[in-house]
Amino acid sequence: MKQNSAGDAEKTDENRIEIMKGVSVSPRTIETPLGRVEIDITDGDGPVLMGSHGGLGGIDQCRAAIDFAGGEFRLLSLSRPGYLGTPLETGVSLEEQADLFAAVLDELGIERVAVFSISAGGPFAYTFAIRHPDRIWALITADSVSGYYDLPETAGPLTQMIFLSDIGQTILQKMTKAKPDAFIKEIFKSEAYYTKDQMKAHLDFVLNDPHAHEFVTAFMNTMYPYKPRKAGTENDVRITRGLTHLPLEEIACPTLVIHGTHDADVKFYDGVYAYEHIKNAERLWIEEGSHLCFWIHPQSGEAQRYALDFLKRNMPR
Repeated sequence: MKQNSAGDAEKTDENRIEIMKGVSVSPRTIETPLGRVEIDITDGDGPVLMGSHGGLGGIDQCRAAIDFAGGEFRLLSLSRPGYLGTPLETGVSLEEQADLFAAVLDELGIERVAVFSISAGGPFAYTFAIRHPDRIWALITADSVSGYYDLPETAGPLTQMIFLSDIGQTILQKMTKAKPDAFIKEIFKSEAYYTKDQMKAHLDFVLNDPHAHEFVTAFMNTMYPYKPRKAGTENDVRITRGLTHLPLEEIACPTLVIHGTHDADVKFYDGVYAYEHIKNAERLWIEEGSHLCFWIHPQSGEAQRYALDFLKRNMPR
């Protein structure tokens, strides 16, 4: 995983938030005709990759998710409505959030971007590609929702308490330090359909791979504290519970659909549906991949290189 991205070395202001070693955001608020948005963008003048983060996320999760491309592209991270510094009223509906993405680009003077989505950020990225085809030159979705979604059956009362409350997340943070194996096992139990042997193999990999271990710890920290992410998370669930399937056949930009075959959160069929309905889409199925397989799987490095190659092949000339 790329650890030092363009512009990070310059970020010394008091608002700087370190996400991983050498990776940080300096959140700032911009005003658009549609409302206030919290953003961060790395320095440079090259093509831009914009992230659409998942539930429980925000600008920090967004940056962590797209850091793999930081050595090649400018990275635009933002907090979607209801998360951290972006008020929910800035964009409550699917369409309003897609239009907000375009308004952010207008305010920053950016004509077109590539978009990378993760998890519950998928519907907003897909809808942006449909409503604003002239503002997007490529789309990558990683284990992203493409239709109806609700909390997975693996998210029982205990899991929900851990992830959907500040008290539970405080316990989770303490667990990451005191018992990292138990912490990562809890992640896989809620995010993957694994047999006992598969669980052990993937647990051993994350515990022994420095990049994977750092990422999963950092990613979980981007869900904390829960309170300033609660409105956005609940709004996302309300939207996705009302979806059937998105009209993905209307997407015209080059698209790469990445999905783990063993994802227990956003099911594999979400990726299959997207691949089958987007004309000329490319796919990358990660065997035995969990919900976070693009970052914490033995094939993560290969998957990230493929995604970078896809972006380079389709970037504006």
